[in-house]
Amino acid sequence: MAFPNGFVWGGATASYQVEGGAREDGKGPSVWDMMCRKEGAIWSGQSGDVACDHYHRYQEDVALWKGIGLKGYRFSISWPRVLPAGTGAVNPKGLDFYDRLVDELVAAGIAPYVTLFHWDYPLELYYRGGWLHPDSPAWFADYATVVVEKLSDRVSQWMTLNEPQCFVGLGHRDGVHAPGDKLAFREILRMTHHVLLAHGKAVQVIRARSKQKAHVGYAPVGQVKVPATSDRRDVEAARQAMFSITEPRNYWSNTWWMDPVILGRYPEDGLKAYAGELPEIGDRDLQTMCQPLDFFGVNIYQGQTVRAGKDGRAEPVGLPTGYALTAFHWPVTPGALQWGPRFFQERYRLPIVITENGMANVDWVGLDGKVHDPQRIDFTGRYLLELEKAIAEGVDVRGYFHWSIMDNFEWAEGFRQRFGMIHVDYVTQKRTLKDSAEWYKQVIVANGANLKP
Repeated sequence: MAFPNGFVWGGATASYQVEGGAREDGKGPSVWDMMCRKEGAIWSGQSGDVACDHYHRYQEDVALWKGIGLKGYRFSISWPRVLPAGTGAVNPKGLDFYDRLVDELVAAGIAPYVTLFHWDYPLELYYRGGWLHPDSPAWFADYATVVVEKLSDRVSQWMTLNEPQCFVGLGHRDGVHAPGDKLAFREILRMTHHVLLAHGKAVQVIRARSKQKAHVGYAPVGQVKVPATSDRRDVEAARQAMFSITEPRNYWSNTWWMDPVILGRYPEDGLKAYAGELPEIGDRDLQTMCQPLDFFGVNIYQGQTVRAGKDGRAEPVGLPTGYALTAFHWPVTPGALQWGPRFFQERYRLPIVITENGMANVDWVGLDGKVHDPQRIDFTGRYLLELEKAIAEGVDVRGYFHWSIMDNFEWAEGFRQRFGMIHVDYVTQKRTLKDSAEWYKQVIVANGANLKP
């Protein structure tokens, strides 16, 4: 079976991870610029000041992606590159960069998929309270207006936020991502409420301001439970576990981040679990959050295998000794790309787009001048075969965006991790297509029909 006609085979990046040009052409600082100055925060003291120098090399990069045959490219806009202070004056040179990038993509026949926010929050707004400030949703809406007005004559595919669980939880609860805070859970819940309002307001902006018919989505982390067997009890246990809040103060919950946006309500078990720490939740807020979406974007890298216990509730199934690991020490669990989309579509009734999936690998340019990454080929093939099963079962999956199309700055891990299908030499900025890029090219040509178990 091949993938559906019109399936979008894509690649993804994020602004701070690839662009560089951190202080060029009027760009303002972000919380990640601040985090990278914090001693001991980033592996080997590295930063995204230069990263892949995509800001200057975007034409070369787009040409490489065209050669691979990408149908779509998912990238994010740097909020402080467009609005250096986060609000107020627009930086024309910053906005022009994205204008040129979109033109380059369109000319190459690659559909631009724009994410409005992928973690590089304007530092000046952080100084004013950041996502805790009650005006933060309005700040985001104003920023979205600037971007949509400029790009929507050529961009029709939009995502509001990337992985809010990470920039809120890892950034403000655990302190391992920017801005490096460790707040109490009460403040995390207040911040989450503002972030979800920001999403809703941004969708309203896109709908009202787009110069062509817009397709709007969202790209949270998908926490996937994989049933140990196809037995009905195991499947139901996995489904219930995916959409339950069972751990106290758990910011990774699917439903807390997804139900308000798609169903218009916070989950009852969460309201009960977090009682006493919740911000005021009004009907008008929920109406703002819950705007019609065209697709459910989700980032899936791994899943947890579970089975039904004696009471029917999910219990984890331990991984075998010596189980497969990526270089990020994440388990290789291909079934996540079958069961995740299936369960998410059952609950939310939206077409699915896999907005991120990929693996960190240990690869380098060999003596033959090539980069051999058989593990990435095997990993991606396994996951795509599972995604194909979901499609065969009737799940409406519209696209797959590999994370990432090129090696880049991997947040607190610096340049230690390589996720790309294109190798980047960070000293010379030379790009080298890995074996996986050549393999992906063939997958795209065959629309997945050449995938083999």
